[in-house]
Amino acid sequence: MMHKTWILASNSPRRKELLGLFGQPINIFPADIDESEMVGEVPGDYVKRLAHTKAEVIAKRFPAAPLIIAADTTVADQDEILGKPVDERDAQRMLKQLRGRKHQVYTAISLVVPAKNQWVEELCLSQVPMRNYQDAEIETYVASGDPLDKAGAYAIQHRGFHPVESFTGCFASVMGLPLCHLARGMTQLGLMPEVKINLACQRYLQYDCPIAELILAGEDIG
Repeated sequence: MMHKTWILASNSPRRKELLGLFGQPINIFPADIDESEMVGEVPGDYVKRLAHTKAEVIAKRFPAAPLIIAADTTVADQDEILGKPVDERDAQRMLKQLRGRKHQVYTAISLVVPAKNQWVEELCLSQVPMRNYQDAEIETYVASGDPLDKAGAYAIQHRGFHPVESFTGCFASVMGLPLCHLARGMTQLGLMPEVKINLACQRYLQYDCPIAELILAGEDIG
């Protein structure tokens, strides 16, 4: 089973690069679904529904796949979901709203082995403190185009803008794929490769994660 190709139901380059740390062959088949919010839907339920729906769509296309991995990430300011900005002005608005404050990032993962109808789902909630960046920094960052395809209009890993400070949560989750949560789900399915994913993640991201071992041990933190 370990040598067979996994399917990632996403065309996110960030998810692809993080999933590559498992050392497994991967095929990319993004799921084209309606990502509109439902009335009254809270952020955690929103990302769980989208991740599950993506996995369900791809499982119908590839019923013999050894493993399908789907994920969805959103930025939230309390119960307000901040999706991808519609334009540069919207990106500036979001970044000003989040500036100097703590907000939440939710990432849901849905894993399925279609032939066995085995499902495992995980949710990671991270508290993200933003630094008090200046208006000129926002303008430069938005002009780069980087924020326009990202929920909340920022990338935590962007070295030029570096919007987040004093972060102590799952860095990979804010990027879009919490690897320790993913490993925990794969272990439940009996599909976890022999790789210390927490160590591989920290080396790759150059981030000394204080919670990786706790997540792998089953704690509900992010």
